[in-house]
Amino acid sequence: MPSVKRVGHLVINVRDQEVSTKFYTEVLGFEISLNREGFGTFLTCGKIHHDLALFQAAPDAAPVTPGGLGLNHMALQVEDFDTLTEFYHRLNDHGIELRTTDHSMTKSIYISDPDGNGIELFCNSQEDAADGLAEMKSPGRKNKELVFS
Repeated sequence: MPSVKRVGHLVINVRDQEVSTKFYTEVLGFEISLNREGFGTFLTCGKIHHDLALFQAAPDAAPVTPGGLGLNHMALQVEDFDTLTEFYHRLNDHGIELRTTDHSMTKSIYISDPDGNGIELFCNSQEDAADGLAEMKSPGRKNKELVFS
């Protein structure tokens, strides 16, 4: 059976393209690779053509509803715990509501974008992916609150 190599990019519809573009660039640090006003903004983490695109939703589009059908959250990996800590302080400086979780194989911060789309910023806790997978499968694994200094 064929298998998927990786998730290539994510496209989300947004109520206000300009506001969302500002959030994803100024708060989360994405770079604009292409901006077509009224259509969409293509954002990159700096290595490929685009990792995320923000498309302008129709004016009468239904709002995002927590727990509703569709995207629960997107997970954005950061380099390491120091970088995650920098994001924690940046998000607090911007007054963004967040929650934190230590999943044992990852450490995570959960936020929402201006439209209510869920975002997880995370770093791996293990160097080796096989070790992270083993931890995920560990029967005694429990999530706990992640505390930053």
